Amino acid sequence: MFKTLAFLLAATTPHFGAPADPALVKAWDRSIPPDGTGLPPGKGSVSEGLAIYTEKCVMCHGVNGVGKPADQLTGGVGSLATANPVKTVSSFWPYATTLFDYIRRAMPVTSPHSLSDHEAYALTAYILSIDGIVKKDAVLDAKSLPKVKMPNRDGFIDAYGATKR
Repeated sequence: MFKTLAFLLAATTPHFGAPADPALVKAWDRSIPPDGTGLPPGKGSVSEGLAIYTEKCVMCHGVNGVGKPADQLTGGVGSLATANPVKTVSSFWPYATTLFDYIRRAMPVTSPHSLSDHEAYALTAYILSIDGIVKKDAVLDAKSLPKVKMPNRDGFIDAYGATKR
């Protein structure tokens, strides 16, 4: 009886891979919270970001981040309370550090984790410059990026009560 039960359990239990190696998990754990804790060294300018965007991003996100075939990145600032809200990085995302984190971790979609920290800072600077969130001559780094005030920074309510409206 126990042999049959063990066989049935073994047959119905998925056998997906092996336990994750802690060193591998640490190497892939690159998340950056809103306050910028863990931002890497490096920096990137708007002009450098434009060159990188033209080479690696424009084919999916269009000129100046207008979208097609992938999501629109820019525009829509001030539209969230209208009948036709446009949710973009510029109009919706509350923290610039989230943009850096996402670019570094997930872009380009065909080759995630392939951008250097310098490229991620530069792309973040360029995308934020399109809608005037940072100046056209901005250079972003671990110190300046968390200080960027996104247009929708105060548009979210903290579910844990730290933010009151």
